[in-house]
Amino acid sequence: MGVSFDKANGVTWLKFDIQPAANPVSEQERAAKLVDLGFGRIFTDHMAIVRFNQAKGWHGARVESRANFPLDPATAVLHYAQEIFEGLKAYKREDGGVNLFRPDANARRFHHSAERMAMAPIPEPVFIEAVEQLVRIDRAWIPGGEGSLYLRPFMIASEIFLGVKPSAEYIFAVIASPVGSYFKGGPAPVSIWVSEHYTRAAIGGTGAVKCGGNYAASLRAQAEAIDHGCDQVVFLDAVERRYIEELGGMNIFFVFDDGSLLTPPLGTILPGITRDSIIALAKDTGTRVREEAYTIEQWRTDAANGKLKEAFACGTAAVISPIGKVRSASGDFLINGGAAGPVAMGLRKQLIDIQYGRAADPHDWIRKVF
Repeated sequence: MGVSFDKANGVTWLKFDIQPAANPVSEQERAAKLVDLGFGRIFTDHMAIVRFNQAKGWHGARVESRANFPLDPATAVLHYAQEIFEGLKAYKREDGGVNLFRPDANARRFHHSAERMAMAPIPEPVFIEAVEQLVRIDRAWIPGGEGSLYLRPFMIASEIFLGVKPSAEYIFAVIASPVGSYFKGGPAPVSIWVSEHYTRAAIGGTGAVKCGGNYAASLRAQAEAIDHGCDQVVFLDAVERRYIEELGGMNIFFVFDDGSLLTPPLGTILPGITRDSIIALAKDTGTRVREEAYTIEQWRTDAANGKLKEAFACGTAAVISPIGKVRSASGDFLINGGAAGPVAMGLRKQLIDIQYGRAADPHDWIRKVF
């Protein structure tokens, strides 16, 4: 099944072949699994998959039973790490319908990631259709309340060869996982470890790309954070080791006594969709948002003298998590007495209410699947 191209509006799409699972999880077993969700440990019955090679282009789009990939030991991704991924969620509305939040932004970022990693970019409409088809067939897995269905689109280099060059073949797939809170205890303040020895990205590198290698490089520092009793690690810049960049898997914001927000500038950090949404929501209310460099020394000083009122991390998985304590080899300090602040929690509620359809959507971010 090949690619169709609509010359009238320039949209490329694939028709998905839907192959329902022969032995899906029973309703009783599914209900039991949804009682204690955690994050990223339970998976739905199906996956969406599309393949690419240079002769056929993107082809073979289908939704089928979630299953293992048969991979030759010489499959390119295993040796040269050509791999990218995304993360977004499906939310159940009070009327029983289902929302996606800004899937077009995920599709654009995925396209950018593919280009940076010398991979074949999948057409953005195909990316979105794959996500929607999986949500439709596995909608029974979407939990109610404050739960959601976490969607993981990803692409791997699947050509079988040994040699340093871009792969000529790729597998794009989407899997889904019903999830609860990313951090245990929900949006309670988290503790942060400042990594003074490990860095995440440098200018000209892949810091702005959602590729697995970036996260692999962060794991040693994250383990160090856990060893020091912290929930997450925050990285400094790779040149001067002074400027705050981002957490292991989240962007960061600072709230000051004049009501303004500050977040590190893009370039070496991931352009988070939650980050972008927070900036837009803050500006809607007239809040001044600065995208400026901010040092660890200034963070410590501003927290001590009261100029800094709050700090919070943000991302698709965690949404918004207030930061209560910062630890480092140079000493520890608290933010807002270690408590969650009104700005972080207000923005969190505002964002979540839009995602679940409980509030107006002034930026047309919501895409209704049902």
